[in-house]
Amino acid sequence: MELDTTAGKKPTSGLKKWLRRLLKIIAALGIAIFVFIAVVFFVNRFSSKSEQAKLLPYGQSVAVDGKYMNVSTHGQGDETIVLLPGYGTAAPALDFKPLIEQLSPFYKVVVIEPFGYGLSDLTDKERSTDNIVSEIHEVLQSLEINRYILMGHSISGLYSLDYVNKYPSEVSAFVGLDSSVPTLKEQKIGASLLKQLSLLRESGFARLLLKLGDDPYAEWPYDEQTKEQLKILIHKNIYNANQLNEAENMYANFEAAEPLTFPKALPVMFFIQVNHPVTDRWIPEHEKQIKDSVHGKIVLLEADHYLYRTHSAEIVENLRMFMEPLKQDK
Repeated sequence: MELDTTAGKKPTSGLKKWLRRLLKIIAALGIAIFVFIAVVFFVNRFSSKSEQAKLLPYGQSVAVDGKYMNVSTHGQGDETIVLLPGYGTAAPALDFKPLIEQLSPFYKVVVIEPFGYGLSDLTDKERSTDNIVSEIHEVLQSLEINRYILMGHSISGLYSLDYVNKYPSEVSAFVGLDSSVPTLKEQKIGASLLKQLSLLRESGFARLLLKLGDDPYAEWPYDEQTKEQLKILIHKNIYNANQLNEAENMYANFEAAEPLTFPKALPVMFFIQVNHPVTDRWIPEHEKQIKDSVHGKIVLLEADHYLYRTHSAEIVENLRMFMEPLKQDK
């Protein structure tokens, strides 16, 4: 009598067939993922080169430490306003356009694009407050601008606090545009997160995420050409080495600024959002900054953090009213 040996082999044969199919699926998925990553990478490289040809230059290059910083100047007023951007602003001279248009009939407006911003070069120097302030001052000295109102958005309020204490004879007033306060520190950013952001940039996935997200300038008062240039410069500068290094230094920069106060005689004006989305200390902490100021004022605006985009006319009107009696006192 012969034994039937096939009964025990069929399940094993079926399992092997199932494993082979699974391995084929895994291999196909792996290839698909690899192809997808490669496509994202090469599309980003191609797009970056293509966008460079569409980029319209503006401003002038000023030499600082062997690199070049971009500066855009507008208006012919007797008084000069030096505009400094918030953290990560892709192209300050373009982003500030609504405010520049309102300021330039009355002031000479100088927009400084720090290293890593706008059309400025990248630098190897640490993005400490001391270096950033020194570079801004060197630019102004090169342009022979020796007396000015310093106006800073967001994180530039922190740098400006150091600046007005180092160069008190040059700054005639400080104007904060929802400016940062040293006592409201940013969280420390870990090295692993910075590496991830750098990888997003280099791989091209930062561009993809921007493409999938909402257009940040769609509803703002910019003409179509400006919007196009802003998008190009967002792709050019997002998560670049200088901006990541600035983020890495941010906590230390806040700590360094905490003991500082505005000089009592310096006119200080804050334009701040009335309803901060994160903290209820936003208004009180700004009030503390001017409690000893001889000339200090806060203007509350129903706006978001980028209040200069939507309330530029109101900002300029209030600034002129604030500064007019101070001119007469001189």
